Amino acid sequence: MTVDLAADAAVVADPEARQARALEIFRASGAFLEGHFVYTSGRHGNKYLEKFRILERAEFAEPLCRMIAGRFRESGAEIVAGPTTGGVIMAYEVGRLLSLPGIFCEKDPDGGRVFRRGFTIAPGQKVLVVDDIVTTGGSLEDTFAAVEALGGVIAGVGVLADRSGGQVEVAHPYFACLEVAFETWAPEDCPMCAAGDVPEAHRGAASPPA
Repeated sequence: MTVDLAADAAVVADPEARQARALEIFRASGAFLEGHFVYTSGRHGNKYLEKFRILERAEFAEPLCRMIAGRFRESGAEIVAGPTTGGVIMAYEVGRLLSLPGIFCEKDPDGGRVFRRGFTIAPGQKVLVVDDIVTTGGSLEDTFAAVEALGGVIAGVGVLADRSGGQVEVAHPYFACLEVAFETWAPEDCPMCAAGDVPEAHRGAASPPA
């Protein structure tokens, strides 16, 4: 099945339109949160991107994945790969749009990531790497290493959002649907804590039992 991505490629080519459309989707899905949060790093902030509000609903995930597919439709990619967990959904959907296989790599107990479950990449095969939210780029680097360990060649990198404010450097053609820069504070310097406000627990924590 061939998917017409011409309109999506046009949005991607207009940075203002792309940013506005992506932000609209993040807000409509409930993925763009404002409050008092503790990030994975332990630092505090007043904004948070909850990727799973996007990934749990096809009507929000598909238009963002279409942007990525539109950006890389002429990249020569032969397979789409992403890291667990969000990258599983991303690789499937972007692969579907480009009529390519979508595979994923998992954390290795010895460090980094590896492809399991019979997933293969042929030497020299061009791979489009996808992920959800980029903050430090660590998951992407692990995915690049897993792809290259099998002889794959990175054809491009597409993500739902880059939260680094442009600080993450990617040595491959790179595209983020949404680009944001969130101010963060060490707990002892957090103005919300100083005002007596109590932050939410880390958003990745397990939900309490009903």
